[in-house]
Amino acid sequence: MREQETFLPDEGDEFDATTGEFELSERQALRRVPGLSTELTDITEVEYRQLRLERVVLVGVWTEGSQQDAENSLVELAALAETAGSQVLEGLIQRRQRPDPATYVGRGKVDDLGAAVLASGADTVICDGELSPSQLRNLEQRTKVKVVDRTALILDIFAQHAKSREGKAQVELAQLEYLLPRLRGWGETLSRQSGGSGRGGGAGGGVGLRGPGETKLETDRRRIRHRIARLRREIKGMRTVRQTKRARRYRNEVPAVAIAGYTNAGKSSLLNQLTGAGVLVENALFATLDPTIRKATTSDGRNFTFSDTVGFVRHLPHQIVEAFRSTLEEVAEADLVVHVVDGTHPDPEEQVRAVRAVLAEVGADRLPELLVVNKTDAAGEETLLRLKRLWPEAIFVSAHSGYGVDDLRRSVEARLPRPAVEVRAVLPYDRGDLVARVYQQGEVLSTAHLPEGTLLHVRVGAALAAELAPFQSIEATDPGPMPAPAAAGSGARS
Repeated sequence: MREQETFLPDEGDEFDATTGEFELSERQALRRVPGLSTELTDITEVEYRQLRLERVVLVGVWTEGSQQDAENSLVELAALAETAGSQVLEGLIQRRQRPDPATYVGRGKVDDLGAAVLASGADTVICDGELSPSQLRNLEQRTKVKVVDRTALILDIFAQHAKSREGKAQVELAQLEYLLPRLRGWGETLSRQSGGSGRGGGAGGGVGLRGPGETKLETDRRRIRHRIARLRREIKGMRTVRQTKRARRYRNEVPAVAIAGYTNAGKSSLLNQLTGAGVLVENALFATLDPTIRKATTSDGRNFTFSDTVGFVRHLPHQIVEAFRSTLEEVAEADLVVHVVDGTHPDPEEQVRAVRAVLAEVGADRLPELLVVNKTDAAGEETLLRLKRLWPEAIFVSAHSGYGVDDLRRSVEARLPRPAVEVRAVLPYDRGDLVARVYQQGEVLSTAHLPEGTLLHVRVGAALAAELAPFQSIEATDPGPMPAPAAAGSGARS
């Protein structure tokens, strides 16, 4: 494998790495991406590896964008591979207009890839893209090692991290839908049925030529289809439970805030800072798969909910989006999306584009969005200045140190929908239950105590306003000045 060559343009020519102006040999070469190896540097670390990790070589095809974009994508693939428990030995990139339909990388470069696999002692090749069944088969035959694509790698990580019954069912469904068209068999298992009644000499067969009936490959496909149908029924039932809980919040008119963003952007850490939820925080991709919903209260006493959701990634497999659709509906049905961005990532703009693409798939792109740049304590000052110019409306925080969290909380409160109906009512002192509901579900503007009961000036939802209607009197609905407040203060919850 030769080292990367330097291509110098003729004097006076402008060179742009994104336009494909390469020499033919340079354009088709496999480029090594430095800094991806995670081999053990200290032999004492071996005792902590109870199982031998898969040794992998990464390979990507650079079809568009700059070389830095291609290398960032491969660096992310390396992080995914490490999260799955692999040991990255080397990363290779080839510049092509499009992936080869037969072997993903150019046919002549498959031998170079095989040589790199042999030289590094790898037992797996991971491709930075979704491969067709024929590409998988051809690459495995040529390299003589197992080949995995980006989609299968992400599905494997999801399978490792799923904890709840719903999460496990969603991941299994996505895995089976990915596996079904890629089922393969060898030798006897690939024999086909030979039909025909035994009459005639056609290709249909005859006595002694009919097959054994249903082959193992067909049996596996049938079982997978049955399992997929069963999982879809189970997830549909879980979706009904989730919708019932959501409908209860709607009846109580409790606003919902969804925390969304790229994987490992710090969403769970931010939820812990905002609500003290105690959610698992781990420096790993897709550490959170099961959504967490926590109750919160604004400074003026209004209740609302925060929900932590599964992280997104560029080229998120469509099987994952479909399988997790019932979970992602928590985002689509929210009143506000808090979009968390990793301020230390080398390409945060691409993170934002990838997240918004997935949000559009579930219909959440129409919702109000509050952009939050996290990990400011670890980001460079120059990077933060650039991001502030790029996103002037964003909130900059550090979930680790707590910097900016109070500003974020105030921004969220300011963007929450307020109850629509303004009511003045005198509630008898024996209706403390109704007063409590007003404080929980509405916004108390002022309160005063009269001989006949508590005079409230509030904003509430339509349903609660209807319950307060019998207690509205001429004095209560009069828009004139309110009586002097009680000595205890305005009565609004702080």
